[in-house]
Amino acid sequence: MKLFKLALIFVAAIYLSGCASGAKMKNMTFQGEQKSYFDVLNDNIELSNVSGGQKTNPLWTSKISSEAFSGAVRGSLQAQGLLSDDGRYKLVVNMLKVDQPIFGLDFEVTTHVQYLLTDSATQSIVFDETIIAPHTATFKDTFVAVKRLRLANEGAGRKNIEALLDKLSALQIDKNEVSLVK
Repeated sequence: MKLFKLALIFVAAIYLSGCASGAKMKNMTFQGEQKSYFDVLNDNIELSNVSGGQKTNPLWTSKISSEAFSGAVRGSLQAQGLLSDDGRYKLVVNMLKVDQPIFGLDFEVTTHVQYLLTDSATQSIVFDETIIAPHTATFKDTFVAVKRLRLANEGAGRKNIEALLDKLSALQIDKNEVSLVK
């Protein structure tokens, strides 16, 4: 009887806390200030592939799907004036790892995303870097743990995309050479 009561309490707690939902594209899209980029990048980056994300199981924990992250990268590039459907520069995105806590009051999620930008005219690699970005959602953000984890996922995804945009704004592309401003 005691085991049955504990199981009932556990089921009620899950029901009251809600189901897990995946990171939302709009909450990962960078909507900050307009950055400046070398002219050759403007309206010239094609998002060719985004992989490595995971779909969320509503009965388990929030995840970042490839589709949601792809939409967030696409929206961020578009807002910055970089996106093109047939750009000279092809961007491949691979979500390598998302570090998530199992439990706690504050949830820190860290995204590890590899970005590969190639020049389709010369087949040369312009940019190849793994960006690591953490974000913490606190108990103050929301009482519900599954929502707090989703907020941490979204923040880490958004910060990762913002770091990509910072790197792209530091790129200097001349007709024959590419370098990062330090």
